[in-house]
Amino acid sequence: MPHFCAAFLIDRTMNEISYTVIRSRRKTVSLEITRDLAVVVRAPLTMSQGEIDRFVASREAWLREHYARQQQRLAAHPEPTADQTREYIQKAKAILPEKVRHYSQLMGLYPQAVTVTGAKTRFGSCSGKNRICFSWRLMAYPEEAVDYVVVHELAHIRYKNHSRDFYALIARYLPDYRERERLLKG
Repeated sequence: MPHFCAAFLIDRTMNEISYTVIRSRRKTVSLEITRDLAVVVRAPLTMSQGEIDRFVASREAWLREHYARQQQRLAAHPEPTADQTREYIQKAKAILPEKVRHYSQLMGLYPQAVTVTGAKTRFGSCSGKNRICFSWRLMAYPEEAVDYVVVHELAHIRYKNHSRDFYALIARYLPDYRERERLLKG
């Protein structure tokens, strides 16, 4: 029988920053700003509320900076309308397989399958069985960024990590990959 640990949620406000505390059987405390601008503190069951409040206060500058960045990201890339979603899905299904074919031939790396998903938190992924998934949301970005994600995921067929060798492989085909990667973060 699997072991489940209950998590307790407590809403807190400190210096105009609202956050939710999730307590669990963890050993460390962490701070996260979710994609939808929720601030979450994950804390051990034994950590006092005062310790949690001090932890959040000590990270206030980081929190405000990253919260503002996330707000800018959301403003630059709002959730698409239903019509835009359909258009992005069609575009992804038409463009991505062709880009994968092109770069696969250049790199000599061939995925087992290519699928298009609606993933919100990552533009692409490569499974241990070399199946590549791309989010249709990638279609909202410039072509240079799309090419970068395709090459990045194909490189994972050879390297299942983000090592120097992994990035050297990407740089062999996209020497400007860092600039392309930055297009995804704006």
